Amino acid sequence: MPNAKLKHYLHLHLLVFIAGFTAILGELITIGALALVWYRMAIAGILMLLYIKIIKLNIKITKRTFLQFSAAGIIIALHWITFFEAINQANVSIALAMFSSGAFFASFIEPIFFKRRILGYEILFGLIVILGVFLITSSEMGYINGIVLGLLSALFSTLFAVINGRFIERYNATVISFYEFISGVLFLTVFILLSGMEFNVEFFTLSQMDWVYIFILASVCTAYAFIGAVEVMRYISPYTVILSYNLEPVYGIAMALILFPETEKMSPQFYIGATLVIATVLMDAVLKNYKKRKTKTNTIIN
Repeated sequence: MPNAKLKHYLHLHLLVFIAGFTAILGELITIGALALVWYRMAIAGILMLLYIKIIKLNIKITKRTFLQFSAAGIIIALHWITFFEAINQANVSIALAMFSSGAFFASFIEPIFFKRRILGYEILFGLIVILGVFLITSSEMGYINGIVLGLLSALFSTLFAVINGRFIERYNATVISFYEFISGVLFLTVFILLSGMEFNVEFFTLSQMDWVYIFILASVCTAYAFIGAVEVMRYISPYTVILSYNLEPVYGIAMALILFPETEKMSPQFYIGATLVIATVLMDAVLKNYKKRKTKTNTIIN
């Protein structure tokens, strides 16, 4: 039994590592963020469809549900576009540090969706995150465009996570993801055509390495990572999974420093700010778990 548990924990951290590696691929792929996200969602959608066919999953939904999934798919597309564009405008470290601020947005967005009051410590943690972001911003003004895009990416990601949190109460996770990928591709297709771009030979002419990196991004970092995250929650508590995924920026920034030392070396003030943001995110998760366990204990006693 201990060996089986260890296997699942190692699998979980492999998934977190893969999540951090997504940013590395964003740096390596040479095409624009818009085309990159279109390829990512299209290929991941096809792979997800093959998975659905293999396991013979029923994916029938109502028109209203499809529209709801479509809205979420557009939000995740916007999250990925702003995230990869933040990398293009700045670098991996900036994009991931700003992505960590999602917990700050969640502390205000979650109470609206789930109709609960804002907790005092969430406001305190929010202020600490603002301080961390201020330190990063003031020390790296040359990357201001990337910082703004990174914050937008975190906001879209939080909206997507909260909305999906409501969906998962009623629908299968694979079905949700499949329709979100497909609707994201449709949205991006229309957006690309309206922006003056064309799906011509040039659009589909990529370097060999770009094709390799995009396929890894869509298959390993998207389709497999999603299915793996759902699977690992059968054996490990959701809290541990969420807490572990908060380490994604740590893994990503560490990998970026090793792989791109020339462009990723930042000022000491940046690392102080990033540490504040990431540490606050982890502390928020720990406190939420403590309160949840305490509530359960009191309920059992009563």
